[in-house]
Amino acid sequence: MPNVTNIFWLGIKELQTLAKDVIMILFIAWSFGFSIYTQSTGGGETVNNAAIAIVDDDQSQLSRSIAGLFYPPYFQTIKTISGADIDQAMDKGLYTFILVIPPRFEADTRKGRNTEVQVNVDATAQQQASIGTGYIQNMIANEVKRYRQEVEQTTGISSDLVIRRAFNPNGTQSWFRAIVSLADQLSMLIIILTGAALLREREHGTIEHLLVMPLTAFEIALGKVWANGLVIFIAFICSLLFVVEGALDVPIAGSRGLLLLGTSIYVFAAAAIGVFLGTLARTMGQFALLMMMTVMPMMMLSGGMSPIESQPQWLQYVTWFLPSRHYISFMQAIVYRGAGFAIVWKEFITVLLMGISFLTASLFMFRRSVAATH
Repeated sequence: MPNVTNIFWLGIKELQTLAKDVIMILFIAWSFGFSIYTQSTGGGETVNNAAIAIVDDDQSQLSRSIAGLFYPPYFQTIKTISGADIDQAMDKGLYTFILVIPPRFEADTRKGRNTEVQVNVDATAQQQASIGTGYIQNMIANEVKRYRQEVEQTTGISSDLVIRRAFNPNGTQSWFRAIVSLADQLSMLIIILTGAALLREREHGTIEHLLVMPLTAFEIALGKVWANGLVIFIAFICSLLFVVEGALDVPIAGSRGLLLLGTSIYVFAAAAIGVFLGTLARTMGQFALLMMMTVMPMMMLSGGMSPIESQPQWLQYVTWFLPSRHYISFMQAIVYRGAGFAIVWKEFITVLLMGISFLTASLFMFRRSVAATH
């Protein structure tokens, strides 16, 4: 039977060692703080502060109302230029978008004739140009439709599909990025800490001292799991409260207690993977290579970067064996959709069983890996 006292004091030793590692503490703080904030807000998936100008050859109420559609934070304050300045302005990169409203635009719209608005786009800003063009098209089409209804001109008006989002009604990308970034940092750091802790014992020669003491491999491994897991779990809570909910203002639809329960189970599973990798590697260099081979695929294939159903069918079967896939799944269900325990309990158990399996495999290989160094 494992001695709980031994596990406790081994964990305290890990915490004392980590407390002396200032660089690692700063790295944890940066990863769960500034890194998550910049990843969430620094992406360019939406239009942000795009420079736009208009050539208004109509000078009508409708053209002025269209010009009034564009305002921060998506667009800069719209500038009025002449048609002769279009080429020069685009060549200098002054504007990403230039609208050209032709003469008699309002009159033709009032009479139900087909009307056209030219949009000149600087496509060197590829992502913003692509998404922004769609924004502009929808905004102008909706304004023209509103004007036609206002003047009782129904020619050419068709039914529109109205989309309502159950979560994140404005489609704010930073909300989604924040949750995925938080999960990725959690996965990466817990695996790094536990695996590096085991390798540090081996490189310093203290692992042999532990093994000649009345300690079992299970006690040594579990001591590292609970100590490093506790540090990362506390960092996760602080990041969730002060960065995700505080600075980024991301709402949590479900139970925070249920989310923390699931996270604690995943921390155990990820820490067990770290111990497993630590037993496979002989040096920190080998451990770094194993991290690249395991953690990066875990982050890419977990469903955070792209939906699981969008991946090839054979790869979807492979991702089922990744604890990160199940963690992302129930994390998003709780945060976004407000799922309760009755919905996510199967994934909780799946992650727990995976953690037990990895820890069992680690213990099996633990003494063998130590013996191989002599």
